Amino acid sequence: MTKPASIRIRIAFRDNIAIGQGKADLLEAIGRTGSISAAARDLEMSYRKAWLLVDEMNQCFRSPVVVAAKGGSRGGGAQVTPLGEEALARFRQIQAKASAAIAADVMAFREKLLM
Repeated sequence: MTKPASIRIRIAFRDNIAIGQGKADLLEAIGRTGSISAAARDLEMSYRKAWLLVDEMNQCFRSPVVVAAKGGSRGGGAQVTPLGEEALARFRQIQAKASAAIAADVMAFREKLLM
């Protein structure tokens, strides 16, 4: 069985990557779990790496894509902002359009690969 066409897209901003596959997955996980640390565990990455990715995204956009509350007696948490949800949805649309546009070429290319 042949896998569908795949492409990895990154949206650059200055010297940073504003969003790519990993950051999009992280935004989804934060939205699902309500926590950067829980999202990091779900994605099997360190909290530090997840926090650095969130920080980089927040620095690229005009306003934060994730807001976090410090832990304590009430616990912390994180929330994807409306801008973060819009950025994620738009990025997923870009991925879908790009994959559809290259599907035939990728299949032709894969026929030339060792299986």
